Amino acid sequence: MNEKLIIKRFIIRKLYRQKMWLHKHTNIHNLRKGLSNKLRVSKQVNQAIEELLEENLLLSKPTHYGLEVSLNPKKIREIEELVE
Repeated sequence: MNEKLIIKRFIIRKLYRQKMWLHKHTNIHNLRKGLSNKLRVSKQVNQAIEELLEENLLLSKPTHYGLEVSLNPKKIREIEELVE
């Protein structure tokens, strides 16, 4: 499996389990937590997060203390496909 796809699925599953939909959000730096050290430091994590934002699976919310992200409720079917 492609490492970037593994990272994307991990991030989506993590947010899905924590029920981070729309107004409940987390800091973008917390998405790395839980990944192996090898994957955590790779540049592919940043690329995977950027792709999830471009695909509108993740919503971003800029704050004065950093970027916050949550799952997009309009993309429930696509998110559940990635989770399974």
